[in-house]
Amino acid sequence: MDIVTGVGVLDKAVTVLRAVAAEPRSLAELQDATDLPRATAHRLAVALEKHGMLRRDDDGRFDLGPELAAWGRTASERYPLGAIALPVLERLRDDSGESVQLFVREGMQRRCVLSLQSPHALRWIVPEGVLFPLDAGSAGKALTGTAGREGWVASVEEREPGVASVSAPVTAEHGSIVAAVSISGPIDRMTRRPGDRFGAQVVAAAAQIARRFT
Repeated sequence: MDIVTGVGVLDKAVTVLRAVAAEPRSLAELQDATDLPRATAHRLAVALEKHGMLRRDDDGRFDLGPELAAWGRTASERYPLGAIALPVLERLRDDSGESVQLFVREGMQRRCVLSLQSPHALRWIVPEGVLFPLDAGSAGKALTGTAGREGWVASVEEREPGVASVSAPVTAEHGSIVAAVSISGPIDRMTRRPGDRFGAQVVAAAAQIARRFT
């Protein structure tokens, strides 16, 4: 478990929520995913369930609860990241000629919240709303803070054969990563060094979104 705030019970509760956000989990699975003692994982999960942040599915596994759904709708209204990013991504798509995406982190996964397609007939299509793992692809690495000193991270055939991508993190004023901007497409156009070709563009786009957001 990562110690983030120094407030132990809060960090543990968030660790439980993130584990369940990745997928519904039994108590044993929750314990394995969080590295918390079984009694601690159970106590926190039951407490979160009483607050409506978790619930039990038909198989008795812990899953995200109705209170989080309500908060999520409110957060989306107050935190219009997609609307803020859309004009920036449209320019990036037009300038690069490739498909562009905006990803946000959900637990140990990443969700595509915006996806604009390349005008080319041969293109890489990422459906909006799709979930991908964090540990494969440039956007996942950007969301976990592994971009290099140039500000971008590239990926070549890491998740899908024939596809390359380059991504940059969108960083808020307080330093946290709130999203990742990505350009992706076939290697024939992206080349095996997509960062050399498009790295500066995704970094600039991510910085523009960050400025609009703050």
